[in-house]
Amino acid sequence: MRFTQEHEWVEVEGDIATVGITAYAADQLGDVVFVELPAEGKEVKAGEALAVVESVKAASDVFAPVTGEVVDANAALSGAPETVNEAPEAAGWFVKIKLADPGQVEALMDRKAYEAFLATL
Repeated sequence: MRFTQEHEWVEVEGDIATVGITAYAADQLGDVVFVELPAEGKEVKAGEALAVVESVKAASDVFAPVTGEVVDANAALSGAPETVNEAPEAAGWFVKIKLADPGQVEALMDRKAYEAFLATL
């Protein structure tokens, strides 16, 4: 699993990256009440807005950590957005992206580096 400074995570199997938000981000948001995900087939670029998460506190953009095509969106979140809080780095995933450049993942932080980054916040 790799991480961004905006608190997204990526887990890669083959050329497919599963993307979600970290436990830290879910905790900071508070109770998630709505998730807006992109449509399958949408082309996304690393650093651009990918999804929107609304909580009782605020609405926040989720940014694409990698470039590629959305091949799956977690439809279960529309009926159970609280899954993002309950299992942010597992069942609360947002999308699966077919990687345009698998090398992008290597530039992201590993868990140890991400935890060190969190300690600076």
